[in-house]
Amino acid sequence: MDLTKKQQLLFDYLQENLGQDGRAPSLRQAADDLGVSRNAVAQLIGQLERKRVIEREGHYSRSIRILQQQTGQGSSARVRELPVVGRITAGLPMYAQQEWDGSVVVDGDLFPGNNLFCLRIQGDSMQDAGILDGDLVVCEPRQYAESGEIVAVLIQEEEATVKRFFLGPDYIELRPENKKFQPTRYPFSDLLVQGKVVGVIRSTWSQASLLRTSASGRRDEL
Repeated sequence: MDLTKKQQLLFDYLQENLGQDGRAPSLRQAADDLGVSRNAVAQLIGQLERKRVIEREGHYSRSIRILQQQTGQGSSARVRELPVVGRITAGLPMYAQQEWDGSVVVDGDLFPGNNLFCLRIQGDSMQDAGILDGDLVVCEPRQYAESGEIVAVLIQEEEATVKRFFLGPDYIELRPENKKFQPTRYPFSDLLVQGKVVGVIRSTWSQASLLRTSASGRRDEL
C-alpha cells in the first residue's frame, strides 16, 4: 500500500533505527530526530499499523516489527540526516563546523547534494518568502551568489544570517522579505557567502520543500 511522504519518512526512520530486539526509539527521541511533535509521531505510527507495514506488540509498546521491508514511494536509502549548525567557529565554513545543534532527517531524493547543512531561523524578517520563525533552512554550500538569491552569509566571521542577496558596485545589499525591516549594505570584506538556501523545513513538521527563487523576488515551492 502506498504511503504518504510523512508516513514514508517515519517508516524509513524506523527501518534505520530499530534495535536488534525490535525496540524502536522513544517518541521523544523520534520526534527530536525528525523535527516533529511526539503527537505527530504517535499518529503516524498508528497510520502505519493500519496500513499493515508495521506491527506493535501492544498499543503502547515500543517493540515494533517491520512487515514490509520496502513499500510506498521509496526505501530507507532515501533518508538522510542533515546537521543543524549551532555555534559558529570563526575560520571554518558552516558545513565544516564542529558544533552542531542536533540534526534533522529529510528525504534524500529532495536534497541529494553534498555537505548540505541547516540553519534555524530566528525572527520574521524572511516571512514573505515563506521562511518563518523557528523554521530550518537547508543550504547548499557555496561561496558565491547571484543577485536575487536567498543565501546564508556570515557577517564579520561571527553572525550568520539568511537574506536575499544583491550585488552593488562596491557593496553587498542584504534584503529582508518583510516590510518592517530595511535592507542593509556591507562592504565586500564584511561578508562571506556560505550557502544558497535550497529548501525550508517547517518548524511544525519535518516535511521539506524545495525553494526556487529568482532575481525578481518570486518564490516558488516545488
